[in-house]
Amino acid sequence: MRSLFDHWKYIVKNLWFVLPFAVTPAVFLALSVDFAGIQSLAASFFTGKLEVDFLALFHAWSFFRFDSFLGVIYSIFAVIAIVVFTTFLLSFAEKHMRIGKRTLSGVFSQFADKMFYVTLVTLVYLLLYELWALVLSAVLFAVAAVGSKIFMSVLFVIVCLVFIGTLLYLVPVFYLWLPCIFCTGFGAYDAFLYSYRLMGGVRWKLILSLLIEYVPCFILIVGISFAPTWLSPIIAFIMYVFAYLSFCIRMETLYFETDKLDREDFLRSYREL
Repeated sequence: MRSLFDHWKYIVKNLWFVLPFAVTPAVFLALSVDFAGIQSLAASFFTGKLEVDFLALFHAWSFFRFDSFLGVIYSIFAVIAIVVFTTFLLSFAEKHMRIGKRTLSGVFSQFADKMFYVTLVTLVYLLLYELWALVLSAVLFAVAAVGSKIFMSVLFVIVCLVFIGTLLYLVPVFYLWLPCIFCTGFGAYDAFLYSYRLMGGVRWKLILSLLIEYVPCFILIVGISFAPTWLSPIIAFIMYVFAYLSFCIRMETLYFETDKLDREDFLRSYREL
């Protein structure tokens, strides 16, 4: 249970210290959502008339927003913001957990090197997700050609569940890579091998944690796509703030747990107040 909720304890306890790092990524993530495409796909499914082409399916699932030039710009800025602020957030959290100090001093140490590795892992996850979205869209496009509406709807749900499960299984492969690089100083390859071994004992706990948190986020995004156009990005922004913090902070808490490192923030956090 500690693996599932320990990061939330850290976020709540240090909310005002970590919240600023999440605002900018959450803004651009919310603006990168193609709510119109998601609404169209969801409406087609619920009415039993899944008459959408392959590109419409891919646009609904893709990280990038393709409905306008501005949407593409938002998506690009979202990636940049994730790279920059994840570097800050992980450096801050790692320092706090390692030596017990919640200050920005030292966060800029080797910032360029750290940002290089964050960029690498971000691009790995982005490529993995886009390939996942591409294959899922192709399979769903084939499912949409099924004649029976009932059979098509059931098959559509099964395919989505299988692909979501596959994605959740793949995420842990790279999940401890960054904190392992930051804390050990290993090179990228050695850190990946070490982080993969550490993940072995907590993989299913992490998958359960991701399932509990992000499946409701997925359902929420589908739901708010039917909300007024001015309201959807606001709700999505709030959701992405905490989803982003959860994803990043969990990396650090899980790494310290699996590598059996002492958490100095437990000992010194109250002394700094």
